[in-house]
Amino acid sequence: MKPRTLALAGGAILLLAGCASMTAARHGRAPEPAKRIDAASHFAGRWYEIGRTPMRLTDGCVAGYTDYLMQEGRLIQRDACRDGTPAGKEKVVAGPLKILNPGENNKVHVSYRLFGFVPVGRTYWLLDHGEGWFIMATPDLQLVNIYTRDPQPHADTLVQLIARTRALGYDASKLEFPETFPPGQG
Repeated sequence: MKPRTLALAGGAILLLAGCASMTAARHGRAPEPAKRIDAASHFAGRWYEIGRTPMRLTDGCVAGYTDYLMQEGRLIQRDACRDGTPAGKEKVVAGPLKILNPGENNKVHVSYRLFGFVPVGRTYWLLDHGEGWFIMATPDLQLVNIYTRDPQPHADTLVQLIARTRALGYDASKLEFPETFPPGQG
């Protein structure tokens, strides 16, 4: 095939894939996660929340992050943020994380305990990821989060992640970008 024909074919495939993703999202459902996650490297350490869907629970929360920890042989997702400023009081919600599709590892369920006793379960799909970043959403795309390993990603990286979130079918204008940790903190 000629290079121009290959380019046109590749563009058509990307366009169709994008339309399929957007159609799924418009019908109240996130697109199926397309990439396998390496659980050992992904579900370890700290990820910084760069963008998110606003909700009452995160009002006033800045410098958000998620830590993946092993406790008593169980994987724990610990979500935290700071109240008002990156130096503010830490707010935490945590619970055991279960991988719903072992091998693919891109669909998970977390059983949180709010206030230490109110059970709240959430299912998340890790819709897309790359080196040092991932986009996670609830299957209905009501909640979307953008995470990076760097608390201060380059502006170009953020623009690309917002565009990718939009391409997955989410209205990126609904995202908020709370203050993050200064470089070297967190």
